[in-house]
Order: sequence, then structure tokens, then C-alpha cells
Amino acid sequence: MKEIKIPELAESITEGTIAEWLVKKGDKIEKGDPVVELETDKVNVEVNADYAGVITEILREEGDDVEVGDVIAKVDENGEAGGDQDEEEPKAEEASKEEKKESPNKESDSKKESDSKKEEPSKSEEKDSSSTKSRNGEVIASPAARKRARELNIDLSEVSPRDPLGRVRPEDVEAAAKGSSKKEEKKTEKKEATSQKTEFDKPVERVKMSRRRQTIAKRLVEVQHEAAMLTTFNEVDLTNVMKLRSDRKEKFIEKHGVKLGFMSFFTKAVVGALKEFPLLNAEIQGNELVLKKFYDIGIAVSTDDGLVVPVVRDADRLDFAGVEKEIGNLGKKARDKKLAMEELQGGSFTITNGGTFGSMLSTPILNAPQVGILGMHNIQKRAMVMPDDSIEVRPMMYLALSYDHRIVDGKEAVQFLVRVKELLEDPYDLLLEG
Repeated sequence: MKEIKIPELAESITEGTIAEWLVKKGDKIEKGDPVVELETDKVNVEVNADYAGVITEILREEGDDVEVGDVIAKVDENGEAGGDQDEEEPKAEEASKEEKKESPNKESDSKKESDSKKEEPSKSEEKDSSSTKSRNGEVIASPAARKRARELNIDLSEVSPRDPLGRVRPEDVEAAAKGSSKKEEKKTEKKEATSQKTEFDKPVERVKMSRRRQTIAKRLVEVQHEAAMLTTFNEVDLTNVMKLRSDRKEKFIEKHGVKLGFMSFFTKAVVGALKEFPLLNAEIQGNELVLKKFYDIGIAVSTDDGLVVPVVRDADRLDFAGVEKEIGNLGKKARDKKLAMEELQGGSFTITNGGTFGSMLSTPILNAPQVGILGMHNIQKRAMVMPDDSIEVRPMMYLALSYDHRIVDGKEAVQFLVRVKELLEDPYDLLLEG
């Protein structure tokens, strides 16, 4: 009998939630077949079988939280599909009755054989009993391990030794202590969550938060506590961007097979401004500033399970078509839950577009450890006073830049946003440079 365990998922991910079982008890599987979909903090991943055989037991249900190394199912390598042990037992009993009818003497012979077996325990039983306990029932442990167990208040009988002979060592006690502390922490968290529940006189519905939503909530609160976040605002006239898109729309699609959208303009404008104000493309590590010499731009994408931020790598090296294709590809993967872990990690700056949902103005929250995020909003036609004092109706958008004041001063933040505005209002130069 083999076990299906939660494998190592990624360096920063140690647990997840079972989103959906892709097999059921009695199903035959091949090595490498996906058996369960796991929801993690960032993406959904499929766990594949390491063995071929038949699923004999499913140990964890959908919605259960699991950690790396947890056993979630068992596989019989010699089993047959559709077989059920509960159904086989009656058949075995019937066969036994038939044998008794054919040979009455067999029962007495087997009884004698069974009695003799009871008198002499098997070698495997002796090995099992001696592996963790001595003959008088005491756990076999080194003096140092016993001392450490007393210090940590750990029951030696609950410690799993790694020694093949079953001897408990101090490191086994340490491992058991860590495991018990994790369990206590989870119990405490559950108690706190239960104590925070508010009872209502009127009907309510309680829905468990998805793991991704829990992580989003936790990280957003952490950012508010750890970063000195401020937001500065400006507005941009998108007349020239819209005219350029209209003029080049057909040719762009014919040549590149993708639409010329707004996001490529904003991405290229942000890259241009980051080159002039590098502190917006940095992060804090301890007492050091890490100034990034690359431009991996995160593009926030809203999905049914929450917000994810896939990263457009080396956006400075891509032309407008390349940016549009990459954003389209990552957006589709995000909605289909097909994003890989590496596609969500390592961004240097983020752009979020609340305007797609009708937002007029907002203060976006930093995507830690990044120190800058640009918020786009909806486009509204407004009467604007032109340089010659005439009044024209122009398509205007409010821009918001949230930044970490620990390393970015207000002057730099304002100048950065002004530069983004200038590049967008003169997109022809931006196209040539891009």
C-alpha cells in the first residue's frame, strides 16, 4: 500500500486547501495522473500521483487544510479498479462456508495451526514492539532525549523516532515539540476566530473564506502596519492616446494579431518614469535599499477567487505588441487558474486598473515588498480649460500613486507621476521609444 502525500509546492508555500478531488475511491490511476487540485495562497496546483494503482482510501475531504507531507490518500499498486474491500468481505465469507462443506476436517486443522501461531509471535510483531518500546513497555530513549522531553513537557510515547532501531534522540523530541506548537497555534487561531463571531437576530449566511482571500486580507493588513504608505494624485488627458489607438487599430491587429489596448501605453509610460526615478523600482531589505536594474511590471488581475498580480517580465525590452500579448496571456491564465508560481513572483512595480469596474478615484495598497503601485481609473469626459483659455471636452482619467514614504520622498513621488502623465499625453514619442 502506497501513500499520496502533499509534495513540496514552492519555497514560500507550505500549506494549502483541498479544492477538488479529481479521483474517487476505487479509481485506477497511472503514475503522474493528477489526483487532487490544491488551492494555495497564490495559485491552484494539481498534485500528481507518484504510483500507479487503485485509490483505496481518501483521507482528507474537499475544504480541508493540509500541509506539505500530509497523507491525503492511499493507493494499492496491485488493486483492481472499482474494487471495494467492504464488498469483498461477504464474498470471502461465502467462500469460507463452501470450503467448510467440502472438507470438515480442514477447520480443525486450521484451528490447530492458528493456536500454534498465537503461541509464537511473528518476527514482524517482535520488530514492531521493540522498535519504540523495550520489553517492559518503556520507550527506548537516550538520557539527553529524556531530559529534553522533560524540559519541553513532551510525552516520549508520542515521539516518532528516526533511528531505524527505534531509539528516541534529542532531535526527535525537538521535532515533536515544533509539531505540537504548530497544533497549539492553530487551535488558538480557531478559538480566537470562534470568539470573534457575532450572533445576529436576523438570518445570515456564513461562508468560509478561501485560502487566497485569507492571504490577501493578511498581506494587506501587514502592508498597512509595516509600510509608511502615502498616495499622491494627478489626472491625465488621454485624447492623444485614444486618437493614436483609433488611427492604428486596424493595422496593429493585422500586423500583430492583438488589439492595441490602454495597458501597453501605461506599462511603457511607467517603465520610462521608473528609469528616471529608480527609488520607485526598489525595495527595502533590512537596513539596505535594493535598487532593481530590471523592469518586471505586475499587472493586477481580478478573478472569481480574488486579486492576483502576474508579472510581465522585462517590460522595457518588449514593444507594444509584446506587452499586449503578454498581458492577455497572463490574464487568461489567471482566470483559468493556470498561472505558474514563477509568473507571480519577483515583480518590481505594480499597475492596477480599477477603472474597468467604474472606479473614479481610489488609493491602491502596495504590493509588498514593492514600494510603488499605480492606480488607473475610469475615463470621463470633462470640460477642460485649454492653454489658450478655450474650453474643450476631453477624456480624462485620475491617476493615483501609492508609495512607501520610508524610501520615497513626496517630491520624487509627485515628479514620477507627473512624468507618467507627460508620457501618456505625448504617446507618439512613447511609441517610437518603445
